[in-house]
Amino acid sequence: MKESYSTPPIAQHIWDTKYRHYEHGVALDTCVEDTWQRVAKALAVPEKNPDDWQARFYSILRDFKFLPGGRIQAGAGTAHQVTLFNCFVMGMIADSMDGIFDALKEGALTMQQGGGVGYDFSTLRPRGVPAASVGSVASGPVSFMRIWDSMCATILSTGARRGAMMGTLRCDHPDIEEFIAAKQDRSQLRHFNVSVLVSDAFMAAISRDEDWLLVFPANESEAGGELLMRAWPGCDDPVPCKVYKRIRARTLWQKIMQANYDYAEPGMLFIDRINRLNNLYYCETIQATNPCGEVPLPSYGACNLGSINLTQFVRDPFTVQAWLDFDAIGATAATAVRLLDNVIDVSHFPLTRQAEQAHRSRRIGLGLSGLADALIMLQIRYGSSEAVQIAQQVMQRICHAAYQASIELAREKGAFPLFHKEKYLAGAFVRTLPESIRSGIAQYGIRNSHLTAIAPAGTISLLANNVSSGLEPVFGSDYTRRVLNRDGCYADYAVTDYAVALWRKDHVSDDFPPAFVTAHELAPAEHLRMQAAIQPYVDQAISKTINVPVDYDFAAFFDLYRQAYDLGLKGCTTFRPNAVTGEILHKPDVEHVVPHCCGLEREPD
Repeated sequence: MKESYSTPPIAQHIWDTKYRHYEHGVALDTCVEDTWQRVAKALAVPEKNPDDWQARFYSILRDFKFLPGGRIQAGAGTAHQVTLFNCFVMGMIADSMDGIFDALKEGALTMQQGGGVGYDFSTLRPRGVPAASVGSVASGPVSFMRIWDSMCATILSTGARRGAMMGTLRCDHPDIEEFIAAKQDRSQLRHFNVSVLVSDAFMAAISRDEDWLLVFPANESEAGGELLMRAWPGCDDPVPCKVYKRIRARTLWQKIMQANYDYAEPGMLFIDRINRLNNLYYCETIQATNPCGEVPLPSYGACNLGSINLTQFVRDPFTVQAWLDFDAIGATAATAVRLLDNVIDVSHFPLTRQAEQAHRSRRIGLGLSGLADALIMLQIRYGSSEAVQIAQQVMQRICHAAYQASIELAREKGAFPLFHKEKYLAGAFVRTLPESIRSGIAQYGIRNSHLTAIAPAGTISLLANNVSSGLEPVFGSDYTRRVLNRDGCYADYAVTDYAVALWRKDHVSDDFPPAFVTAHELAPAEHLRMQAAIQPYVDQAISKTINVPVDYDFAAFFDLYRQAYDLGLKGCTTFRPNAVTGEILHKPDVEHVVPHCCGLEREPD
């Protein structure tokens, strides 16, 4: 790689093992510029003037200004039969042995081509329910999740990346307590991230200290028991559901909170809010997300991600004149929308239904990375009121530039097939857009149903000289990062934060920028404030970890997810170091512990 780019050893490792183009063991990308040109050329193919667009795409890829999702960087312009989409939500799992293993096969085929997968296991009958056709009893959704976990463990995806999975379960499923406790054993479900689908009704029951009913659709052969009508995945209308258990809502909440405090999972997805704010509320229902939670998707939906690296738009860093070039950010966002839209047309898909879903909705997920480092370069403390304001302004500019670009694309190439003007404009999120954008949608349609999402961007941020990842604060000035080699073994690399490295070029080596603050020095409420600040401009969701100190009081922790709900977030994930999940990042000379399930090799980038 050339001296001007990715000089840190870990960046070279990431490029070489994950994104560099090899054919039969021979490296065809000699430097990262070759990778940028390969990607730009491949994604310009659908254009009428491909040479022109190749140059434009290269201009935003150059210097890591725009970071496409890892599957794009690894696969675009190669002969490999891989998907360029980071992750998928799979189809509904039919509650039968055939249905379960058909779904397992689809997941295996998807992960084989490099895609992470998300599944909702709520359709599987609870443990102990009779399976009349074979004269046995059901073993429950958690038992079948273990089969997925074993399958995932055997599949090594493109490069040095193992398949990532998200598993969800409704908060009213009879096996929800088993699901909550499933990962408390360090040998169980280590390839899954898990989240509870939390409904508005559950949150209301907690507030009112009411009973909460655990239910499942009634089998016609079952007699007796209390029944109620309930909407259920895979059913067009509410169906009779049998009540299996009554539990105090606050008791169930306590179990979720204690599991989070002790084991960092399960996370929460506020599923009613997700569906209420879905731009395609009128033609789909969402029950799951991609593995890191930033893209809620319908069955066979796919996430097509990219992040704008904000560090490349800070002018005069570390000076009193430091400023952020919003116009350049907006122009980059517009070009990135076109690049990501073209991904849909050139990508392979593991399954036909995934291709159909992607082409019908043309979802993309444009986000940001390097925010924390950009704030340091602007001499603004992460979590401060000024940081909240800057984050809002940046995400607003990205969102509005992306929607405007998608309108122009629709004018040129046509709207996405599922577009329905009146219903789309009536959507809760779309109603918040400026009138000029809404008028443009009314006149020309829009090319992409969804446009913004905040991915963790961990691996691609390392590639870009270790800029802070996604929305996250800086982990530390200097630390050790564990990554996966091509041979399946782990290696440790010393890493220096991008802003710190830039500062040290002109300052004493053991000195830090004035605004430097780490994730562990921030209060959990400051993490939440930053996530809540940009959610109004994210039409999908945000992958964000709320770091919690080991000695943080449980009484204070108990209310964090309620705060997240009240702040209007679509989901929340906390992480408090513990003996089971440990951490993948650690300071130099600190003893290693078991890596967290969402390590770099399984991030959706």
